[in-house]
This record gives sequence, C-alpha cells and structure tokens, in this order.
Amino acid sequence: MSFGDLKLSSFPREQGLSFVERNGTRFFLDGKPLYVNGWNSYWLMAHSVEENTRPKVSAMLRAGANMGLTVCRTWAFNDGGYHALQVSPGQFDERVFKALDFVIAEARRHGIRLLLSLVNNLQPYGGKTQYVNWAWQEGLGLSSSNDSFFYDPSIRKYFKNYVLTVLTRKNTITGIEYRNDPTIFAWELINEPRCITDPSGDTLQDWLEEMTAFVKSIDKNHLLTIGLEGFYGPKSPKKSTVNPEEWASVLGSDFMRNSNITHVDFASVHIYADQWFHHLGFEEKRTYVSKWVRSHIEDCDKELKKPVMFTEYGLSDQNKDYQPSQRELLYRTILDIIYKSAKKKGSGAGALIWQFFVEGMAEYNDDFGMVPWESPPIFKLTVEHSCRLARIQGLLQENEKFKRLCSKRK
Repeated sequence: MSFGDLKLSSFPREQGLSFVERNGTRFFLDGKPLYVNGWNSYWLMAHSVEENTRPKVSAMLRAGANMGLTVCRTWAFNDGGYHALQVSPGQFDERVFKALDFVIAEARRHGIRLLLSLVNNLQPYGGKTQYVNWAWQEGLGLSSSNDSFFYDPSIRKYFKNYVLTVLTRKNTITGIEYRNDPTIFAWELINEPRCITDPSGDTLQDWLEEMTAFVKSIDKNHLLTIGLEGFYGPKSPKKSTVNPEEWASVLGSDFMRNSNITHVDFASVHIYADQWFHHLGFEEKRTYVSKWVRSHIEDCDKELKKPVMFTEYGLSDQNKDYQPSQRELLYRTILDIIYKSAKKKGSGAGALIWQFFVEGMAEYNDDFGMVPWESPPIFKLTVEHSCRLARIQGLLQENEKFKRLCSKRK
C-alpha cells in the first residue's frame, strides 16, 4: 500500500455494530477476543466545529482505518474556552455538541471506535482548573486549589451534570443516544488524574469510586476506564522498583488501588520515559519502558484480573540525543510486549500512539505528533502490528478489510 493509497481509499462502512465487552482480562466483540491497535487525535471535536476544518477529521479517521487501526482516543470535553462545549456549568454550546455528534457519526462510518475522555486533569481545554474557577466565581468554592475539583461538593455536582448531559445526548446525525452507541469503545473518566495535595491517595480514590458508580448508573452498555498514568502509590511494593522516581508515588494516584475499583472495566497506563528521566540515555529508557509495560501487564494478569490499555505512548523529538530511528525502536518494544501478551491470551489488550494528525495541522503538533505517512518506519510498524493482531483474532480469513491490508505486508 502506498501512502497515496492510504489517503484516497476508504473501507466500506461496518453494519450492525455490537458493544465491546470485557470478560476477565480480555476484551470481546461478538464473542471473539479483541485486541486494539489505535491512536490519539485529541482535536477531533475542536476541528469539527467549523465546516472548513471538518475534512481533516474525516481524513484522519479514514487514514486510521486504512492502517488497520480500530480505536481513536479523543476529547469529549472543552470547558470554558474557545469553542467550549460547556460554556459554564450546565450551559452547553449546541454548535459544539453537533461537532461531537459529527465525530461519532464519522467514526462509525469509517469503522473506528472512540475512547472518549470526559475531563482533563491538566489546564488545556479547561480541565479541573476551569471547574474550580466556576465555583469560585459563583461564590461556592471551598478552595482555590485546583485539587478541590475532587472534594468540593459544588464541583462534584457540576461534573456529574456534565457526565449526565454527555452520556444521554441524542446524536443529531444518527439519532442514537451516546450511551446506546457502540461506536463508543469506552468512556475515560479523566485524563491523567493527580491530586498532589493528598499524597495518601484517599481524596482521589473517593472521587473515583463515586464517579465510576455514577457513570455506570447512567450507562451500563459501555466499558469504563480512569485515564491513569500508571504510577504506583505510596503503599505499593512497586513504588521503589518500577516507578520512575520517588516523586511518582506521591501524586495522589495509585495504579493498583485506583484500577481495582469495581466499576473500572480496564486499567489505563501512559508511557513517557523521556519525560520522566532526563539523565538516562535512550537505550536505558528503552530498557525501563520494557520493564514498565511488563509490570502493568503482570499486575493485570495476576492481581487486577482486568485488561490493560497503554492509552498514550510517545517519544519526544526534542530530546537532545533524538534520532528518528529511536521512535521505531521504542514503539516496537512496546508493541512486541503487547503482542506476546495477546498471543498468550493475557491482559495486554492494546496501545494508542500519541499522536497522529494530517497535513496542514502544524499548530496541533507537539513534541510527539506526526503525520503517519510522512514517517515511513512508523507507518510500516503500525500496519504490521494491526495485521499481527488481526491474525491472532482470526480476522484475516473473515474480514475483507484486513485480508486486503495484510496481504500487502507479506
């Protein structure tokens, strides 16, 4: 497949979608095991608001499908800023909601499922800080600390109302309520939660228990994950053997404790060794990443008994020793471990690269982003991984899309 083919061709629309389910440490779709090769394009809703930028959304979803990718993680939030979905607590911009409707409908058209994140721990697109500012402006806030997002009763009400509104939204294009739409792979509660004002982790744990139960009270169809980075907490035996450094155990989150919550269907982990270690060389970081990935799969195999998704992984091109070949080496290391777990029917359920976009979107790039067909080694590795996962799922015999795609890789 040439890169030109990738952008021009399109696979036929999937009919009669079923919900992805979880049984033990594995995902299932229509009774068969499901393993995910996917990507992050957080900007899909933002780019769907204006008619002139919507084609880039369609192009990205089409390109993902044509690489054999099956899940895209993207933001289902934009709180209080430019093109805000939630303009103020409980007030929504219908134009932006229609943009999210478009993203979901377009993903369905291209056979892509969406992992939709509901709020940001960080400031971009509003995040915890915006919720705290709203409470403060209304004279209701208990504290100006952005961690009050987790314990302020008024802010908890704001967030619950947001969740209820999104989950019960009726898509103006498909006519399907979000909670009834199998195009949505799963909900992610919050991107990279940290509560550094309570390193014991009790404050975040309490919030997670309340909010995961609330989501499941509204939507019993979809899987739910938290959005964790994967750090081990202060009481974990792995805090000193697997965490990058001491700081990682006192962020108020705890991979094992948080992921063990009843309503959490699968664990989530991020991989940014180059951001966590500045004194190590590339090969040392790669060795660490191998340990990090294996550790979390082991946890989910033996203790949590749930699937684990590595929902963000990346390597910055701003590292002083950066070489483009390092990305292929690191990403292959991650994907190989997941593939081995999948072959053994283990809990390593998939990974989502951070991040892909299409041409003409330089302003959405960061240290990690790429146009896939402009990075031939990553493009080749991505398709190769899609095909080997398809092979162990038995899709090469019955799925025309993968049959066509993977016959070209031999």
